[in-house]
Amino acid sequence: MAKKSMINREQKRIKMVAKYAAKRAELKAIIQNVESSMEERIQAQAKLQALPRNASPVRVQRRCQMTGRPHAVYRKFGLSRNKLREQVMSGNVPGVRKASW
Repeated sequence: MAKKSMINREQKRIKMVAKYAAKRAELKAIIQNVESSMEERIQAQAKLQALPRNASPVRVQRRCQMTGRPHAVYRKFGLSRNKLREQVMSGNVPGVRKASW
């Protein structure tokens, strides 16, 4: 089980990403727009850099929903490899079964 502080930190990052998503998208549109002037682009880049670091979606780590483990988390299920195996073996994940060939 991951530390509660780490799980809470990730939740805080997710909220911050949602809070600043519209502003980041607006600034990125100005930067990528070919028709905007160079001064507008430079100003938009400065504003984008002034946003909090945790407002970037890249900084959010995918974690297991059951344990909070940060590594080996399957996107489709939201579970780490250990918990996914346990759930599959007990039959709680529909459509998945142990491979045998």
